Amino acid sequence: MKRVIVISTSLRQGSNSDMLADKFVEGAKAAGHDVEKISLAGKNIQFCKGCLACQKLGRCVINDDVNDIMAQVMKADVVAWATPIYYYEMSGQMKTLIDRMNAMYPLDYQFRDVYLLTTAAEGEEHVCKRAETGLTGWIDCYPKSRLAGHLFCGGVGAPREIDGNDKLQAAYDMGHNA
Repeated sequence: MKRVIVISTSLRQGSNSDMLADKFVEGAKAAGHDVEKISLAGKNIQFCKGCLACQKLGRCVINDDVNDIMAQVMKADVVAWATPIYYYEMSGQMKTLIDRMNAMYPLDYQFRDVYLLTTAAEGEEHVCKRAETGLTGWIDCYPKSRLAGHLFCGGVGAPREIDGNDKLQAAYDMGHNA
């Protein structure tokens, strides 16, 4: 049994990327894993101030929701990120969280496999590449981890437009095989 954390970064109700996250969760639970989904909707996540105090303290000095999220990520075996693609990149709240998790850099971490689930109104395969590059930049700072998979569903812009799409089953399968 693995400890799986799924971070859904969309703030929109009924978002397509959140629906992919839910299917990943469903698949991972069906495989017998201990799964927790963290939605950034309603979370207080402030911008990094660049003070680097986190490198000495092992936590951020800003008193918001990031330290709790970071603690959960540190203990996970698998981390899955779900994000809508905005202007050919990950959501701003995902990037802000990644920046704020700088405190993890000098610490020991459990996660090995990292997954990326992305959705966009545009359907071309290149649409999600910058988001993948951004996430692999984070992963590169944790050499015991790797990008284990990336699932992209394009052509879905409106809330819940992904309903009935084959990529939902693919997300389930990815979670099941995590």
